[in-house]
Amino acid sequence: MKTLTMRVDDSIYQMIKTAANGQKRNISNFIEFATIQYLSSTQYVTDNEMAEILNDKVLTKNLQKGFSDLKNGDYTIV
Repeated sequence: MKTLTMRVDDSIYQMIKTAANGQKRNISNFIEFATIQYLSSTQYVTDNEMAEILNDKVLTKNLQKGFSDLKNGDYTIV
C-alpha cells in the first residue's frame, strides 16, 4: 500500500468531504473509490481493437479529414 499526499482547493475539499460523508466513507476511502470508479468507467481499446481501427483505411481517412476540418475551424466541439 502507498501513501499519497495531495493539495486541493478548499472548495474541492468540501465537495470531497460532503460526498464521502454521504456515502459514509472516510475521505481517503472515498478518493480511492471515486478514482477506481472513474478509471474503470473510462473506455479503453485493446491492442487488437486498435490494430483493427488503424487497418480500416476508410475510417482512418474520415478521421483525418474530420481532424483537419476541426483544425481549420469548420466545426466546434461542444
